[in-house]
Amino acid sequence: MPQITFTDFAGDIRTVNANVGDSVMETAVRSGVPGIVAECGGSLSCATCHVIVDPADFASLTPMEPMEDEMLYGTAVDREETSRLCCQIKVTEDFDLHVTTPETQV
Repeated sequence: MPQITFTDFAGDIRTVNANVGDSVMETAVRSGVPGIVAECGGSLSCATCHVIVDPADFASLTPMEPMEDEMLYGTAVDREETSRLCCQIKVTEDFDLHVTTPETQV
């Protein structure tokens, strides 16, 4: 089963199972993962689902679209080289993703 490991800014780790086709954001919200606000519900209009993807996993993701790239400039915590909006990352069959949530989303 696909899995996502979330590490918060304090270093607490939570691994959750994910459903193929769901977004990482949907999985986080459904699983009660702290640090993912998801104000817009995944419509790519708020940047409150900012995550920093583990560099080892980043290259395996589909490239971000220009709108996501633009939205990442509006995050509460400065974007990093491997920042993504997790509403735009879809879970695939052999998914084993590791992400860190920033200290705040708003």
